[in-house]
Formats: sequence, structure tokens, C-alpha cells
Amino acid sequence: MKKNKSMLLIAWLLVLPALVIRGFTIIYPIFATFKISFYKVSLLRGINEFVGLQNYLDVFKDPKVLTAIQFTFIFVVVSMLLHIIFGVILALILNMDFKGRRFLRTIVLIPWAMPMVVIGMAAKWGFNNDYGLVNDFIRRFFANFELSWLIHTNTARFAVIAMDVWKDLPFFAILVLAGLQFIPNELYEAARVDGATKVQAFLKITLPLIMKNILILSIPFTMWRLASFDIVYAMTSGGPGSDTELIAYRITTEVFTNLNLGYGATLAVLLFIAMLIFSSLNLYVANKK
Repeated sequence: MKKNKSMLLIAWLLVLPALVIRGFTIIYPIFATFKISFYKVSLLRGINEFVGLQNYLDVFKDPKVLTAIQFTFIFVVVSMLLHIIFGVILALILNMDFKGRRFLRTIVLIPWAMPMVVIGMAAKWGFNNDYGLVNDFIRRFFANFELSWLIHTNTARFAVIAMDVWKDLPFFAILVLAGLQFIPNELYEAARVDGATKVQAFLKITLPLIMKNILILSIPFTMWRLASFDIVYAMTSGGPGSDTELIAYRITTEVFTNLNLGYGATLAVLLFIAMLIFSSLNLYVANKK
């Protein structure tokens, strides 16, 4: 018994330095951010004064922040819906038995392996009206097609969401495919004997059995969407105007461009709370399911 306690003590002593460093690099910044959010800190004007909840009240009066919140909500919801719908479809295709299946499963991950900044910069050129790949393809069917995608609000938002889905969809599909591998073929054979169609087998067997996988996968993918920054930074820089700004990009602008540390910390706290709510909700739904 004493030997086990001694071994346990030694184990804790060995991991203690890592725990202290990890705790300092995580817990301290969180508390510091919460503290700064109650101050008005501006490096450009040399201001550092306690303002209480004023920063939080100013958020709801700032049109740029409200626009960023609106687009972040649209970005997360639409992107996740498309990930789930097309991710399941792609997973079903990759799960089929055909020649070259392994090769297709390998190359389909190429977009996910590419850095988002590289994809954003390439997309910025690809959506160009004069020499972009997208318009060149469309003009093969509609010769007089003209559209500057990234200078109009709706099309710029569509382009940002489309590139986000294009990059991470293969990874989502591969993870759903892993869940499909655990469904016994006997279930499908029994359904076939009972006269079920492929659509009925999907709705009654496949979808219920992979639903928990999808819900659990939605948690980190939702978090990544909420904290997404690089796609907007590389592709649109928040334009036109501030219509494609995500909240994470707005925080970066306030802190590193405007040097408004207190206001940026307030936005970071609100984003932290939103991510906490989303993750708690997703975990609750996954556990219930």
C-alpha cells in the first residue's frame, strides 16, 4: 500500500512541472482577459482606466461588431449544415465497394491538408471576375457571365462559406466513414430480405447508427467555425466594408490594428461564452441521443 502511494506521489511530481506550465499558459490568460475586459485600455491614446461593464454595453452599439456577430452566426450554421449533409453523402460514396476506393479516400483529404491561408489566397484569385477559375468555368456555359464575387456582400459571404466547406468537408466525411465501418452488413441483409429499399435502409439503419457520431463531430467543428479567422484574413480582409468579418477577425482587428485592448478583450470574453454555450448544448444533445 505504501509502495503504491509512493509511486503515485512520484508520478504526480513528474507531471507537476508540465501541469504548472500548462495551467499558467491557459488559466492565467483567461483570467487576465476577463480582467482587462472591464478596463478601457488604448495603447495609442495611453488610456488604462476601469470602466466596469461599459465595454460590454458598447458592443451592442457598434455596427461593425453587430455585423461580425451576424455573419459569424450565418457562417457557423450554414457551414455546419453543409458539412453534415455533404459529409454524409461523401462518406456513403467512399464506403461503396468499387475499384480505386483506397486511392480516392487518400486524395480526397488533400484540401484538408492544405493550410487555410493558402486556400484563402488562392480563392481570392479564383473568384476574380477577369481571370478567376470560377468565372472561367461558368463562361464555358454562359459566355457573357460577369460577376465580381468578392466586392458584393452576398456573393462574398457565399464564397467564404464555400471555401470553408471545401477545405474541411473531406475530413468530416472521413470521420463519418469511420462510423459507417462499424455497422454490421447483417443489418442491411436482413433489411433487404424484408423488402426494404436502399433509401429505407439508410433512414432506418445507417442514419440512426451514425447520428451520435455526427453530433459528437459537430462539437469541435462548430468550435473551429466560431474561432475561424484565417479564411477571412487571407481571402477578403473582412470586405466589402466589414460584411465578411467574423468575430475572431474583429477581435484581432481591435487588438492588433486599433490597439484597443480592453474592447478586444471584451469581444474575446463574449466569444468564449458563446463557445461554452455551443459546446455544452452539443454535448447535452449528444448525450441525450
